[in-house]
Amino acid sequence: MPVDIEQIENFLDIAIPESELLQMDSSRRITGPGMIWDKRGALIDIFVSGFEKGAVVETWRPIVQKLLSDLNWQASEITSRVFEDGVTLVISAPADLLYSAVFVIETSWHLTANQLLDQSPRDYDVLLADLREVIEMESNPALIQLLQAADNRNIDILSDDDLVSLGHGEGSQTWGVNELPVPEAVNWDRLHNLPVALITGTNGKSTSVRLATAVGEAAGLVSGSTSTDYVKLGKDILDYGDYSGPGGARMLLRDKRLELAFLEVARGGILRRGLPLFQARAALVTNIAADHLGQYGVNTVDALAQAKFAVARAVAEDGVLVLNADDPLVVENGLRFQRAICWFSLSADNKLVRESLAQKTACCWLDGEHIRYHGGSGEELVLLVADIPITMNGAALFNVQNAMGVIGLGKAMGLGNEAIVKGLTEFTASPDDNPGRCNEFIVHGARVFVDFAHNPHAIAAMSQLLENLPARKKYLLISHAGDRTDEEITELTSGALGFQPDEVVIAELEDYLRGRELGEVPDLIAKECGRRGIDPSGITRMRSPGKGVEHILGSLEAGDVALLLALSDRDRIFELIAATQD
Repeated sequence: MPVDIEQIENFLDIAIPESELLQMDSSRRITGPGMIWDKRGALIDIFVSGFEKGAVVETWRPIVQKLLSDLNWQASEITSRVFEDGVTLVISAPADLLYSAVFVIETSWHLTANQLLDQSPRDYDVLLADLREVIEMESNPALIQLLQAADNRNIDILSDDDLVSLGHGEGSQTWGVNELPVPEAVNWDRLHNLPVALITGTNGKSTSVRLATAVGEAAGLVSGSTSTDYVKLGKDILDYGDYSGPGGARMLLRDKRLELAFLEVARGGILRRGLPLFQARAALVTNIAADHLGQYGVNTVDALAQAKFAVARAVAEDGVLVLNADDPLVVENGLRFQRAICWFSLSADNKLVRESLAQKTACCWLDGEHIRYHGGSGEELVLLVADIPITMNGAALFNVQNAMGVIGLGKAMGLGNEAIVKGLTEFTASPDDNPGRCNEFIVHGARVFVDFAHNPHAIAAMSQLLENLPARKKYLLISHAGDRTDEEITELTSGALGFQPDEVVIAELEDYLRGRELGEVPDLIAKECGRRGIDPSGITRMRSPGKGVEHILGSLEAGDVALLLALSDRDRIFELIAATQD
């Protein structure tokens, strides 16, 4: 029977008890490796305030186990995660029954919550019958047969509501979910996985994806990438938008022109759906710092690190993790996985670099004015930092780290030295190559930097870069979205003021008030400026980032430096700068 996803989605409405003591946050399908494990299935997040969280989990376990047994889902596994204000309950499920798995876990919670609250649940036999009906509707035995045959051959299978594909790119084939062949009818000889890299971290993801793609293109391969800006294949933009989740990855990996892929992986996609593949060649983790905490039970930087390291679960057993040896959370989490590791560091004295050299395993490090890569058998690559434009002669240390990560990634993907050097030395900090990431312009003899930095770690890095630049006068354009807390806005502002600007231009983000009043966020920014010693005469308010940029560009003189933190109106800002340069 053809699978009708829309009918399945709307088939059941599990009545979840409402209580301030136990509140369901969300339930969702998990389509691949995620924060908790590497299995497909479903999970549910519960806020708990009136019970011991461990007791909630222990009440749920026998209930869900009985439910799974009664449904003949004996192969399904269960697990859980306790976080600061709640619990996450998880079950594994067959790949063709993920919507059903959501109904199963919601039903298990319906029964659990009613028991904990001493309320009466719906009739168990009726619940069971409803679940069996939806399972029968969704069941797709052809998908399971194809999945097993692909697993036996170590070929990735990508599936969604509409399509199923085997292999990657030029080694792939795609069918409609209701038009799947039997395994014997598949031409397995032409199917294979491509070198695919997953790139995650708090900052540097997009820059690393773009830089790595430039290396792939320098190798003469049709290279593709996904990011928060677009899906790109060669010179073609397949679509604009935030494609740092599994949807963008599937779009790219199903394009038969593709020969090499670099996928940006953001926290949100990992937590909402998991990763879309199981056979990546390598993964790069740039760094871990506080950003977007308080969602999906991820309330701490430690938990964020665990979420980011879902990428390690999607790397093939013979794949490579490329990890920042200077970041304690990256080190701690990276050592938990049984994968080959290429460490990179800004110091040759880093313990993990020294150990790698002694053990003859891959590593990359900064040695004065040079980046050195050691592949295990000996030193394989030496590159002058000044020859890599985005490092700004080494002043932009965050981009030195990004360059080292990409060197390690390129090596893990089997790319040669010539391509790596060509890619790194020809990739620039221009809006064409790396829009919104440390873009530098010369305007009226002044240096103007545009960056999308939006968390304390990234803003502090940009401020540190400008802090040591000689300047007649320094300008800062700053704005924040209204969904940040007062404390976060203050912290972000403080970090931006680190390079001691002479004039701060505060822009209102009218389209990003997100519950606040006009002027409320600028007031918080101005208050922190005053606390940091900025004279009121050095604070200017503008009604939009575009107007703020116009003001700064009209004030610049030779020898000045300006940092434009462009959270919105980025294209308009580039247009204004280009017009001024003309």
